[in-house]
Amino acid sequence: MSAFLTLYESLPRQGPGDRQTLDFALRIIGTGGSERILDAGCGTGADIDGLLCWAPTGHVTAVDAHAPFIDQIATRYASDPRVDAIVGDMAAQSGPFDLIWSAGALYFLGLQGGLHAFRKKLAPGGALVFSHPAYFTMSPSRGAQAFWEGEGEVLHSDAVCDAVREAGFDILDATSLPDAAWEAYYTPLQARIDALKPNATGDMAKTLVACQHEIDGWRSVKSETGYLQIVAVRQ
Repeated sequence: MSAFLTLYESLPRQGPGDRQTLDFALRIIGTGGSERILDAGCGTGADIDGLLCWAPTGHVTAVDAHAPFIDQIATRYASDPRVDAIVGDMAAQSGPFDLIWSAGALYFLGLQGGLHAFRKKLAPGGALVFSHPAYFTMSPSRGAQAFWEGEGEVLHSDAVCDAVREAGFDILDATSLPDAAWEAYYTPLQARIDALKPNATGDMAKTLVACQHEIDGWRSVKSETGYLQIVAVRQ
């Protein structure tokens, strides 16, 4: 098993987010209760229960590229016909969907590429909620820029919103993820790092150092950068 999977598969979530930010977004959209939902880049499914609470007679298609993550979801929801867990490409699902939820995963497709791919999968008037890297200042420090090193181009939040509109969406809300959403990810990750570190060697040791560097880096630059959560509807 890779160091990445060893570290991440036992975590409650694989990226920033929490139930409060999910509820905030879906309250803005408003749901009828029977939505067809794509959880794109779902990890181990941290957001599925929240999505089902807003669509109790709906259906969630949870997609991730990592089979061990999907295996956990398949086991957890084995008796729930409202959930399908699929190993695959999150942009290749047929749809149409009434809601696409993508917590920190759309950027793997590239901002424009992801927006256009997901728009094609939405039913008319369907909603897209996603969180995406962004700067919250026009002059990010070297530390803020270094935080995203190797992750591709990171834009100011205004530019991210412009890209969403250009892709054919109306924005209902754009809000930076609060510290609590990051702590929901980093606090368990820190505990996992601390547990594995004493016996870590090779790739695992390198992975732990990189993750610790990420956690420490975010704490020092969180006023300048982070994730922007966008709530949008297809035009």
